[in-house]
Amino acid sequence: MHPYVEIAKKAVEEYARYKKLPSMPKTISTELQKKAGVFVCLKKLGNLRGCIGTFSPANDNLYLEITKNAVSAANEDPRFEPIQKDELQDIEYSVDVLSEPVKVNDISELNHMKYGIIVIKGFRKGLLLPDIEGITSVAEQLRIAKLKAGIDPSDDDVMIFKFMVQRYK
Repeated sequence: MHPYVEIAKKAVEEYARYKKLPSMPKTISTELQKKAGVFVCLKKLGNLRGCIGTFSPANDNLYLEITKNAVSAANEDPRFEPIQKDELQDIEYSVDVLSEPVKVNDISELNHMKYGIIVIKGFRKGLLLPDIEGITSVAEQLRIAKLKAGIDPSDDDVMIFKFMVQRYK
């Protein structure tokens, strides 16, 4: 198991059992001292059970970003009830570390398998990770990201950003 996934798993388990975040180690690797947006997705028996993240860093380091987003994915995803202790043995974890978003000038620059996207119109923002099961085109990726943002899917007057992810399982 990758160390990022171990951090997410420990955070979810400790919160489910004791309702507290694990303490950050006194020293963390140089890699974990970096800042980046992170999504943590949880699956139970192959089905999505929670997925929450940040498209830009909200914490001082990657350790905290993973820890807080893992606990949020387990407890604050509005699509699901919080994860209970008796479910922990069935949870699978993935941690996506996002690259810096880059503005897209033409949708020909997109590839739904390679890039995640962020759509923005005014204060509305929607994000979709790359390579999501069931999404088979850029058009579908854009439509879903707009819906998530509360933007009419036919509205083409949006800013689009793309990003890559390093996915750890």
